[in-house]
Amino acid sequence: MKRAYDVVDGFGDMYVELPSEFDIHEYSMIEDFCYSLKDSQERDTLLRVIRGKGAFRRFKDTIIDFGLRQRWFDYRDECYKEIARQFCEDHGVEYVD
Repeated sequence: MKRAYDVVDGFGDMYVELPSEFDIHEYSMIEDFCYSLKDSQERDTLLRVIRGKGAFRRFKDTIIDFGLRQRWFDYRDECYKEIARQFCEDHGVEYVD
């Protein structure tokens, strides 16, 4: 609670605003994941299903059908770790990998 008061009371320059959901583009992660697949049928199918309304639902259903669910989660986790690393490096924040 004290930190919130610090920000309000003018000490906000001591803190760095975290990226929002608008700064982190999960759709780009999904698209990059699709392009990373070696199997052309899986890659092409996923690239097709992520177009248009309902893309996230179709992607989820299709990775389950292809048995790629855990592989996607691992890929996404690595993307988020890289975003966190880059954020820390950009703002001089120490971190433990």
